[in-house]
Amino acid sequence: MTQESPRPSLAPYPELAVSDLLAGAASTWPERIALVDGITDAEYTFARVWEASRGVARSLQDEGIEPGDRIGIVAPNSPEWVIAFHGALLAGATVTTLNPLYKEREITHQFGDSEPKAVFVADATEATARGVWGEKGGFHHTSDVWELAAGAAGDPAPLSIDPRTDLAALPYSSGTTGAPKGVMLRHHNITSNVQQIRGTGVIPDGSVMIDFLPFFHIYGLTVLMLCGLASGSKQVVLPGFDPQRFVDLTQSHQATNLFVVPPALLALANMGDQLGADLSSVRYVMSGAAPLPIDIARRVAEHYEVEVVQGYGMTEASPVTHISLLGQDKPGTVGPPVADTRQKVVDLATGEELGIGETGELLVQGPQVMAGYYRRPDATEETLLTDVDGVWLRTGDIVTVDEDAYVTIRDRAKEMIKYKGYQIAPAELEAVLIENADIADAAVIPKDAGNGMDEIPKAFVVLREGATLSADEVMAYVDERVAPYKKVREVAFVEAIPKNPSGKILRRELKEKERSSS
Repeated sequence: MTQESPRPSLAPYPELAVSDLLAGAASTWPERIALVDGITDAEYTFARVWEASRGVARSLQDEGIEPGDRIGIVAPNSPEWVIAFHGALLAGATVTTLNPLYKEREITHQFGDSEPKAVFVADATEATARGVWGEKGGFHHTSDVWELAAGAAGDPAPLSIDPRTDLAALPYSSGTTGAPKGVMLRHHNITSNVQQIRGTGVIPDGSVMIDFLPFFHIYGLTVLMLCGLASGSKQVVLPGFDPQRFVDLTQSHQATNLFVVPPALLALANMGDQLGADLSSVRYVMSGAAPLPIDIARRVAEHYEVEVVQGYGMTEASPVTHISLLGQDKPGTVGPPVADTRQKVVDLATGEELGIGETGELLVQGPQVMAGYYRRPDATEETLLTDVDGVWLRTGDIVTVDEDAYVTIRDRAKEMIKYKGYQIAPAELEAVLIENADIADAAVIPKDAGNGMDEIPKAFVVLREGATLSADEVMAYVDERVAPYKKVREVAFVEAIPKNPSGKILRRELKEKERSSS
């Protein structure tokens, strides 16, 4: 059965470009503080962020950036990241965001697929990105945004953006399977999702937020950075999560709403009084990006006397599809759909629609759903299903729904490995492994990390005849080629990888083998 969102409709959604959100905020609250550097304490008003973004846009246009070009950002969070992002959009470009932890192999893949004409980097990422970029022009440091803005020769050239067709962002996601693919998010997808998120009440106008969730990830990009700008909120920007700094800034800035991932909540729960945290200014804490164990939510709620709720989504949905109703949370659920989002649960084998309480794959529909995967019509066709009711996004997550449309996640996405809020594609690690001349075949599965919420990648490896690789050598080989969170943490040597007649790896058999041996 198909369920509608219990929330009031917000339609029709305005035809806005993403940077119209910043423009509106700068017009409404020009002298209000928009961004605070959580390391240096430097503050920037909405007016300054807007003008700097416009200046960056004009400089990029003068360098030759044209509508539809891609611009990459390979950098940790900073106020300058925000300006680089909006400067790129105001120049007419599409931004492709990259994890600053990426190694050359990963950057090479994303740059090769998205073909950016310019890139912004940080100190920590400059050498790796330069190794891929080479000596071409268009290579900028995020700190260059002030110089680019100051040197602009006037206002940005006028653009004609169609929010319903033009792409704003091209983040990369593995979806439910496979190697990372470019997710085509139109301006209308993202601005609609910003309106849907704000419509839940989780980010009232004038909120104060601590932004440690990375902007390269769609959670940090949309839920924090863009919703924060659209609501005139003050955002204290951090390059990463440090529990003590996080609670200190929460207290000193009197943060009102906190957006986190389960590992951060676990740290807050475990450290307790050690942090000396007073979170009395906080209205609630929202967790997303990975399943949140009920016990951790309870411990944080009781210790800090704050409401803890869950949200749910995926990059392919800009990202939010579900958020618990404030004051009406059902522990263990991710809440009902946001406004104008429909859902249904279907049988994994037949695709037949299921009823209340029955277990199957969650499909969602709404204005926030992506246009498809970049240059991957095959993957798009597999993920976006069309029927008489329109286009449905397959989430790959196994769920049940109740009579109030609240969703409970019963199993994680079919193949993806969840680690500290990140998604790891087994196929990507397998591709790295079999590049080793001593490895004949390989498969990677998720293994319980032992903390009740994370999984780690475990590799099953078939060595070529005569090869003598050790498990440590296999892990080191992968570690040199992927971001740290993706590294293989266990290796088992086997005679053969189980596969079906078409050659697809039978991960379920390997998972069963792993469970029986533990």
